[in-house]
Amino acid sequence: MARPLPGYAPEGVLQPGIDRYINQLLPPRDAVLAEMERLAKRERIPIIGPACGRLLALVAQVSGARRIFEMGSAIGYSTVWLARAIGQEGKIYWTDADPKNLVRARQFLRRAGVLNRVEMLEGDALVSLKKTPGMFDMIFIDVGKEQYPAALHLAFPRLRRGGLLIADNVLWYGRAARPAKRGDRSTRSIQQFNREIHANKRLFPVILPLRDGVAVCRKG
Repeated sequence: MARPLPGYAPEGVLQPGIDRYINQLLPPRDAVLAEMERLAKRERIPIIGPACGRLLALVAQVSGARRIFEMGSAIGYSTVWLARAIGQEGKIYWTDADPKNLVRARQFLRRAGVLNRVEMLEGDALVSLKKTPGMFDMIFIDVGKEQYPAALHLAFPRLRRGGLLIADNVLWYGRAARPAKRGDRSTRSIQQFNREIHANKRLFPVILPLRDGVAVCRKG
């Protein structure tokens, strides 16, 4: 997951009024998701938020995804949305390098009733993907932003044809749309990632300006 920047605002790049409007329309979350949202706000843990959570769940459902690899899962907020969407027969791989996140994520996933469809892999997400055999219906990228180009290069060959590559934070607080400042490797990496998914002739990408920007790409 992304480390919050100074001045981190969960609403991301949308105008505050628009973001509030979208979130006010959303149905209340259940007790587990609501608690995760409160924890994330209290401890400044970057999570995708409920609007993007619903987007992930919808995409997983309509695509029929059953095997998903999550590159960067933190406390498991996005994992809950995805695990519920793929059903009892699905499998999702949770990844994070922080042992504290693993403990908290396992507790939340158990309470959400989806732990049995999640495999938890502690360590660097890119290393975990290398060690996990097989192809995937969906890969969700939400690692450190400087890792995005490397994550793309690893993830692309592991997606089945017709599979989905999804990435969070691709507008990066709006900084992706402006020349990167000297030394700003995170913004440069996001910009490189965005260029590469659009240059790849086997990917059909769309960037949605929801929250901090979500890229949804289908592999042809």
